[in-house]
Amino acid sequence: MAVKDFSTDGLLEKKTDQSERFLVDFPDSQDPIVARPQTKLMRSNTDVGPRVRTSPSKSELLEANWELRHGWEDQYNSSEYLRHLSSTFYMYYTEKRHDTGGKPKNDQDRSHPPQDWRMKDRLKTVSAALAICLNIGVDPPDVIKTNPTAKLEAWIDPTNSTAASSKTMEQIGKKLQEQYESLSIRVRYKVFLDPSVEETRKFCQSLRRNAKDERILFHYNGHGVPLPTQSGEIWVFNKNYTQYIPVSLYDLQAWLGAPSLYVFDCSHAGNIILNFERFVEKHEAENSEVRKQDPTAQIQSYGDNIQLAACGKSESLPTNPELPADLFTACLTTPIDISLRYFVLENQLPSDLTLEDVRRVPGRLQERRSALGELNWIFTAITDTIAWNVLPRTLFKKLFRQDLMVAALFRNFLLSDRIMRTYGCRPMSMPELPETHNHPLWQAWDLAVEMVLAQLPAMIASEEGGPHYEYQHSTFFTEQLTAFDVYLAQGAPEHKAPSQLPIVLQVLLSQVHRLRALILLGKFLDLGPWAVNLALTIGIFPYVLKLLQSAASELKPLMVFIWTRILAVDGTCQADLLKDNGYQYFLTTLNPQCSLPVENASEHRAMSAFIIAMFCKNFRQGQVVCLTQELFEVCIVHLRNTDNLLLRQWACLCIGLLWADFPEAKWIGIRSLAHQRLCEMALDPVPEVRTAAIHALTNFIGIPGITEQVAQSEESIASAILIMTTDGNSMVRRELLVFFSTFVYRYRNKFLVAAYEQLAEERNSLLHPIQEVDGGRLQQLQSIRNSPGSDTAPRISRNSVQGSIWMHLLVMTIDAHPNVAQDAAIIVDYVHESLMESPIGVHAQPIVDDILRLSRRPAAMSRQPSTTPASRQAQASPAAAQVQRAEGYLSMGIRRTASVAAALKHLALGHSVPSDDSLHKVATNPSLQERQSTALLRNRMPAEWSRPPDENDLASNSAGYQHAKIPMPRGFMERDFSQVPMIPLTSEFLDWSIEYFREPQMKPNEPDEPGSDDYNSRLWRRSRNEKVMTTTQPLKGIAGTSHWDIPAGFFNNNSQPTKMCFHQFEDHLAVADDRNGICIWNWQQSTRLNRFSNGNPLGSKINELRFINEDDQALLMAGSSDGIIKIFRNYESEKEIQMVTGFRALTDLVPSNRDAGLVFDWQQGQGKLLVAGDVKVIRVWNAHTEICTNDFPARSGSCITSLTSDQVAGNVFVGGYGDGAIRVFDQRMKPSMSMVKVWREHKQWITNVHMQRGGLRELISGSRSGEVKLWDIRKDASLNSITAIQGTLRTLSVHEHAPVFAAGTERHNVHIFNVNGAPLNVIEPYSGFLQQNRSSPIAATAFHPHRMMMACAVLNNSHINLYTCHP
Repeated sequence: MAVKDFSTDGLLEKKTDQSERFLVDFPDSQDPIVARPQTKLMRSNTDVGPRVRTSPSKSELLEANWELRHGWEDQYNSSEYLRHLSSTFYMYYTEKRHDTGGKPKNDQDRSHPPQDWRMKDRLKTVSAALAICLNIGVDPPDVIKTNPTAKLEAWIDPTNSTAASSKTMEQIGKKLQEQYESLSIRVRYKVFLDPSVEETRKFCQSLRRNAKDERILFHYNGHGVPLPTQSGEIWVFNKNYTQYIPVSLYDLQAWLGAPSLYVFDCSHAGNIILNFERFVEKHEAENSEVRKQDPTAQIQSYGDNIQLAACGKSESLPTNPELPADLFTACLTTPIDISLRYFVLENQLPSDLTLEDVRRVPGRLQERRSALGELNWIFTAITDTIAWNVLPRTLFKKLFRQDLMVAALFRNFLLSDRIMRTYGCRPMSMPELPETHNHPLWQAWDLAVEMVLAQLPAMIASEEGGPHYEYQHSTFFTEQLTAFDVYLAQGAPEHKAPSQLPIVLQVLLSQVHRLRALILLGKFLDLGPWAVNLALTIGIFPYVLKLLQSAASELKPLMVFIWTRILAVDGTCQADLLKDNGYQYFLTTLNPQCSLPVENASEHRAMSAFIIAMFCKNFRQGQVVCLTQELFEVCIVHLRNTDNLLLRQWACLCIGLLWADFPEAKWIGIRSLAHQRLCEMALDPVPEVRTAAIHALTNFIGIPGITEQVAQSEESIASAILIMTTDGNSMVRRELLVFFSTFVYRYRNKFLVAAYEQLAEERNSLLHPIQEVDGGRLQQLQSIRNSPGSDTAPRISRNSVQGSIWMHLLVMTIDAHPNVAQDAAIIVDYVHESLMESPIGVHAQPIVDDILRLSRRPAAMSRQPSTTPASRQAQASPAAAQVQRAEGYLSMGIRRTASVAAALKHLALGHSVPSDDSLHKVATNPSLQERQSTALLRNRMPAEWSRPPDENDLASNSAGYQHAKIPMPRGFMERDFSQVPMIPLTSEFLDWSIEYFREPQMKPNEPDEPGSDDYNSRLWRRSRNEKVMTTTQPLKGIAGTSHWDIPAGFFNNNSQPTKMCFHQFEDHLAVADDRNGICIWNWQQSTRLNRFSNGNPLGSKINELRFINEDDQALLMAGSSDGIIKIFRNYESEKEIQMVTGFRALTDLVPSNRDAGLVFDWQQGQGKLLVAGDVKVIRVWNAHTEICTNDFPARSGSCITSLTSDQVAGNVFVGGYGDGAIRVFDQRMKPSMSMVKVWREHKQWITNVHMQRGGLRELISGSRSGEVKLWDIRKDASLNSITAIQGTLRTLSVHEHAPVFAAGTERHNVHIFNVNGAPLNVIEPYSGFLQQNRSSPIAATAFHPHRMMMACAVLNNSHINLYTCHP
């Protein structure tokens, strides 16, 4: 991974080892946590902490009698702290799982879908007819030969032979057969010497009968017969050799049929090619007529034909006496010999080599280390490469990969096109090929030939007894591999196919270059699916399959990497791995005992696990051969690997795919305790690993026959992973729902009972609502069971796994993430519809009817808190209402409505109906009831002192409230309610995980690539950030003495602002209203960029807004009073905004517009989210792991109203409480001992407590009474106490760096103070010409983190005022 150094000297890229792509060292952790590749930045000088270069020096602090608070002065001036400021930190919620939402790309999204590279219609040439018509000694009448003229036929001169012409013909025929056998020895050859018409017909028909549907080669040498006619007829002899007899192409096609390969070596051969298709069409027309008359008739095929001709229709063969008479045949069958001769003829050599000497190159064609063999090897690579670069892919596949004989002839045909053009002939072919005679690679071929010829005299002398000479091998392959390496170093621009790829294929045949070739091939395959498709099309697969039989240890990492890329793109290679036990190669490398000659061995074992998993995927034979207890044990060992997340992830998936639909494997897994080990992965720090464990456990469910042991194992698994319903990652929760759907489907009847009993309990709770006294939760525990109409029968599903899962499913239908909520709703709807269709449906229907009737009662009769204003009950945004209608449970008889929604409020949000045990407990323990009453009334202070200042605020008028869309995750698809809900749900996680291996791993990410658009944008943002801090730094010193009354902006939000947050560097202001709307403003231009809905449930509001990842591309985090945290990307764009993630940070929070709701503090430097509110704990969520890492006891019965923390070290955090207490916690200590300080000087509700990120690190708190105090965590008492206002303190905002704070009053004023308590000025926000109300309280205030700017808003007014201080 490329690590970015955003220092003042510029951007430096540091390449780390490939194995470090996934290693992330988190603070305060001894073990590195393995995570997905993330955007990695060097810390810029942002406001994550005080800047050493901008903070006051120690002497200046002493002179001013100021010092950094909390004893952190020495720490912040230490070298350790300076290193900490420049250390690497990560952007959060930007991993692939957040970008894709855990959804794999569909075929439309894939730019390079898998291609069909296999030769399904592979043919082979089985028979060959070599028809040689020379009639030695007799020249045909229409051929005039020069004198001297070309004489050699198959490199034999028939005129020099003293033997009879028949013997000479036999020698020529035998020699020609040997030349063809050098191309393919397995073909059955038949030589026809000066054949007659009858012999030709008989032999051709015999060949077709024996070949059946395979290809036949027909070679025709017509040098001793007349030229082909204008209609394409060729000539043979009569029996007595007294006449030339024409043979029509029509007859020849009828005798040979198809598929056939024709080679015509004669003058005017183009006439044959040009007329060939005409007769094929005639045959096909006749076949059509036969089919019409008799559809069952056997018909000869004529369609698949390939023709090669020596020249055009009016061209004559060369008669140069230094060339063979059958030059075309020589090019096709002896390319090396003719190439050497051609080079000598065309180039003047310094040596005295003769044309006969060039045929004395030592070696054999099959020996690649010999001179002749190396030339043949180079020639094959060059001609393959020329064809690859020039021909269309389909034509290349047909001619060069379908048939060995066809491929050899067409490679040599390229040479014939080059040589014969020199002598005035243009060879023809059908299919027709593009021009290749002028390809640049022919120059490389000439160089290779010249290097051999330069050494030939010495080699000949050595053979004749002269000095020993060692052949100097060609540098061709080394140079081509270097060129391929250069291509890869350039990053494969525009996905252009490399011209050297066929050469790399040839190099794999040599042990000398094999290792380097495999390394380069691996780099090429890493470029993506398009590269894998190209490699498979070129024919790489048989070579890498054969290499699995190699025992060379240095090849193992490369083979694992290459096969990983192949299987990630095309998973149809399972049968190939089964053949010759190729899969054993990867079982061996997966074993920890196998040594791999690489540093990142764990990553290669992860790839081996991936290969074995893909080998077993939907392939029973693969599962059978891999089924050993040793494989389970190996995977279990890898589950404990803390260094590599990928290994743990694919170890889980390997187990899951091994026992999927395979009962025998599941029993072996039980004996190995694999299912228990997988359950332990529920708390793994990596979401992908947790999801993989669930996927494997889902595949475990379903052993045939639900015996007691099976049921116990499956229920224990379900119980163990119930904790994952509160997981912070939506992908984990979605996969958990797939498990639940499988479990529900398997234990369907038990879930029907649980659903029925829950409906009965829900009706009971509606008939006997829980009363709340004065906002508390004092339940009327009178005998609900004895009330008329109540259900007195005990619940069968109580304390059962099925009952617990059912209640969790109901909760998950209102999950923060739309995909999770939608999947859970499908399961719930399936169970409800099955319930109505079951025998107990007749009993369930009256209950449903009662629930529907009771849920429509007026609000006054519903279970709403008695102290909640009626206006709050009535308010409802159109968006929220629409969502509720879409997510109702039971409408139209069995659609989802308020019935189960009410149950969800009971279950998820704290209003649970008391169980029999709790009723008995209270009834038999009067002191418990007494303690509960005492706890509610323990405070003798006025009740309003412990209530929020805005509890009596009336909601804004809904008439002007605008509808806003709710951002959805990327790839979200609305459910089609016309379709019947079906389970089990289908998991997408495996396909999503496979995509990892389709993505480049060696190439830096786009933002890390110097020169890329993303890189340049990031560089610009860094420069912009530095400029903002540089220009604002001088103002921070005078802000504590200047007036803050210069208007800087005024705009109408069109809804009541309640929370505001400035972006550190962008000109963005996020504003939350009193419902669920969020507006994004450009405060510089006073223009609204976007408005969207947070999707809160009715009766809740947005409590907090924060920008995260502000150094780069920021995300917006919103926390609402129902305990939900949501994060949005592209928040400033109405069209591109998307939901990144959403989770329930507080699981037992009551949705309410009173009390504290939810409060949080985000630590960018640590990647932690501190969450608290109307609960008894302070919860710490880790953004890396997306799980709750700690629950710190709140140590108070009062709610937490505000949270703040040290943003640098991140260890200390402070909470303000509703009873006025302020508590300091240290995360380094045990939760039970984490509270290190408590101050009780405030007596009323803490409006806000805040610790500055910069400046002097002041810790400032303000209570409802208007009292503001400054603290030092080392002191037992406040440092200063300021009476900011007389009356109720509505808001308190503290500047992050400047020594000022702002107090909003209930009298339309904002008071600005410095930290010494000196008042600077009072602001009265402007409210608009027609909306002046001087008695409206201040609703929200916020300081810009760097600029000397403040925003404020007034209650019952939608306008926002911006003010700056005097410079």
